Amino acid sequence: MKKPAFFLAALSVGTLLLGSCNSDKSADSTATTTETTSTDAGASGDMAGMNHDAAATGDSPMVTAMNDMMAKMHAMKMKGNTDHDFAHHMMEHHRGAIAMADIELRDGKDATMRQMAEKIKADQQKEIGELEPIAERLDSAPTNYKPQDPADPFTSKMKASMDAMMKNMPPMVANPDMNFNMMMTVHHQSAVDMAQAELDHGKDTKLKEMAQKMIDAQQKEIADFKAWHEQNADKM
Repeated sequence: MKKPAFFLAALSVGTLLLGSCNSDKSADSTATTTETTSTDAGASGDMAGMNHDAAATGDSPMVTAMNDMMAKMHAMKMKGNTDHDFAHHMMEHHRGAIAMADIELRDGKDATMRQMAEKIKADQQKEIGELEPIAERLDSAPTNYKPQDPADPFTSKMKASMDAMMKNMPPMVANPDMNFNMMMTVHHQSAVDMAQAELDHGKDTKLKEMAQKMIDAQQKEIADFKAWHEQNADKM
């Protein structure tokens, strides 16, 4: 069983998570090739500080969904306002979870995992709807942190949330239910860490309330995912 790694290296929660970095990928149509990342100090709005060596993966749908989410987050231009940047990144993070839930609902067979996928999809669609007007309202908010400074407390915490997800990325297996379980566990944990960064450094009262609700809900789901994983080790 090969451990998959992501074709996007040095991925971040947009520029909140990465110091200016671009990944160069080369591959032919029949073989997986290795990518390395290089830092581009001139990239506008990028944050310093995260490089990963990564190998292109196969055609795992869960990996593809995660890669797509990470690419979109990385492409975002940071404003430098904690609430604004958290809201925009969390919406894209939620869309990644919805994409993975759709894959589980398409391919999964386990009743518990399918129920969790349905709940996650519904909950995160609802939260995106609540985040959108807040994010729009914050488009004119003043800057209050430095996305390019790895020593900035908010930058550092947001970066750490993605570093941990990359470090703990699970190897995909043949069973789609297990893949959903493992991928969503690390995905949820990164969302919890992002929400904690908002609680610690955000200013918007409504957004901080939402961040706490995200932490409470997703920590419970992480526990449920881990319990199911222990009971279904044979699916590895």
